[in-house]
Amino acid sequence: MRTLNLGILAHVDAGKTSLTERLLYAAGVIDEVGSVDDGSTQTDSLALERRRGITIKSAVVSFAIDDVTVNLIDTPGHPDFIAEVERALSVLDGAVLVISAVEGVQAQTRVLMRTLQRLRIPTLIFVNKLDRRGARAPELLKSIGERLSAGVIAMGAATGLGSPGAGFTQYGQADPDFLQMLIEVLAVNDDQLLTAFVENEHALSYDVLRGKLVEQTRRALVHPVYFGSAITGAGIDELLAAIRELLPAAEGDVDGPVSGSVFKVERGRAGEKIAFVRMFSGAIRTRDRLRFHGDRESKVTSISVFDGGSVLTRPEVTAGQIGKLWGLGEIQIGDVIGVEGSSAESGYFAPPTLETVIAPVRPSDKGNLQVALSQLAEQDPLINLRQDDIRQETFVSLYGEVQKEVIQATLAGEFGIDVTFRETTTICIERLDGIGTAVEFNKQDPNPFLATVGLRVEPAPVNEGVSFRLEVELGSMPYAFIKAVEETVHDTLRQGIHGWQIPDVQVVMTHSGYSARQSHAHAVFDKSMSSTAGDFRNLTPLVLMTALREAGTTVYEPMHHFQLEIPTDTARGVLAALARLRAIPQVPALGAETSVLEGEIPAAAVYQLEQQLPGLSRGEGVLESSFERYQPVTGPIPNRPRTDNDPLNRRDYLLHVLRRV
Repeated sequence: MRTLNLGILAHVDAGKTSLTERLLYAAGVIDEVGSVDDGSTQTDSLALERRRGITIKSAVVSFAIDDVTVNLIDTPGHPDFIAEVERALSVLDGAVLVISAVEGVQAQTRVLMRTLQRLRIPTLIFVNKLDRRGARAPELLKSIGERLSAGVIAMGAATGLGSPGAGFTQYGQADPDFLQMLIEVLAVNDDQLLTAFVENEHALSYDVLRGKLVEQTRRALVHPVYFGSAITGAGIDELLAAIRELLPAAEGDVDGPVSGSVFKVERGRAGEKIAFVRMFSGAIRTRDRLRFHGDRESKVTSISVFDGGSVLTRPEVTAGQIGKLWGLGEIQIGDVIGVEGSSAESGYFAPPTLETVIAPVRPSDKGNLQVALSQLAEQDPLINLRQDDIRQETFVSLYGEVQKEVIQATLAGEFGIDVTFRETTTICIERLDGIGTAVEFNKQDPNPFLATVGLRVEPAPVNEGVSFRLEVELGSMPYAFIKAVEETVHDTLRQGIHGWQIPDVQVVMTHSGYSARQSHAHAVFDKSMSSTAGDFRNLTPLVLMTALREAGTTVYEPMHHFQLEIPTDTARGVLAALARLRAIPQVPALGAETSVLEGEIPAAAVYQLEQQLPGLSRGEGVLESSFERYQPVTGPIPNRPRTDNDPLNRRDYLLHVLRRV
């Protein structure tokens, strides 16, 4: 059978999990449709998910549509859990983007669609909740075309809007308006089709147009739109047929080289690590030894495969399938098993821009909290634990305030640890102003280490990352010493002059030197006379910080792009509030009743705007915001408390490292 790995994506409360339930029911996997409100759905297994009625962790379940096995991945819709969506995208063959017929195109909908288009993931659009009062169809279709993608094709008409009997009537070859619409949309991406239509519009049969529709949908050029209701089941059969026909399922190369991607990690009841892997080619069998994450290697002790709505123990997981692997104790999210199997880019969404300090209510839980947070970081690496050993504080990164509640509830429910949080603050970054150099020589004051390290730092293009290269000969000293310098450079750049990470910089090693291995007569190795990797690890932060000081750095704060829809008569008050929050609005688009304000606002002020908006707009304002860019901080420069031994203070640094100056 062919396999299709399908993602269900949506803004929160669009009915994504309800649609998953209805698809499972229609495919015969479950006998009764679960309810999000009752907490009885298949994919929301966490207690907090059931209590709040939202998806927090992605979940996998499978079903069959004729000869196609569908591995369906239900992803979170709340923007605070966008990292879960990011990891799911790396393993998808296609997607269904769910839009509420009542609320329409929402903030997260636009973020998701932009990402799906950038990654060229074939996507169907399902307009849900036709049976709800206030449901819209023709005007919503126009909004989808304007705000998401011009390449949308309505595959049918919605009937009985806003009533329990709302339904979906699919267009067919007997509908001339549908055929005309197909030609117009498909011809945008197909010059031959356009030429054939111009020469003889009657020469294009429905079968030809349908074949072109399949081709362009699978190339992510067009996005067919279906209407229905996950609650009543309207439009579900048509959507299932479209998933099978229009999205790209494949046999998979079972005999090819082993290639897989780990997109989720969880812990079993006994605390064992379980890796969710999407196989692109080849097969993994029980007792196979796998290499991943550099040179790490482990043996697979057990395998389960998603099949027919169940998770079944199997001797192997093969190309196209999603499996759960046991025994890989050091596996991490994002690890590639075998050869690279997907050209999809990584880091689809912006990193978290907020952080907070987390502390146990009971001081005796401090050690247990570190263990628990380490396990949570395995499941969500973007919470980015940062330990301040000097102040005995632990920092976690966040996308929003809801994440605090999730972390708090998870720690209490799964680990029995009650925690508190400090006020959330913004995560800034630093960027170099110029070029800086520094060098310290072996056995020359004031260098107390048996090592020579010279470094030059240069600004790198935005999003280029940290690069390290040599201007010294590779054989000038043992490779282990060069590797120690490179690793320490990456570690040190997590905290720049003002304590913020420097994400984009080129570092060049300009000088190197060491003391060869020596010993006293008839004695063993004496490290007081011979260089060790520790000498280079300890000296590098001092040299690097000196170079950074010479180059100079500027602190940048994250900025969000915002769009506000508000009653026109409230625009003056909203603009005044935006000014107080340091927002930079564009020229407003003022309408008779509703106006649209767009612009940029500091990430630190978004939450305040969300809190103030209902009062400013009589509860009618709608806010969309997403990370846009970093810009230099204006006003006082924010400094982040350092969590290392502070190489900016040479005296204190040496006291910590050497216990002497």
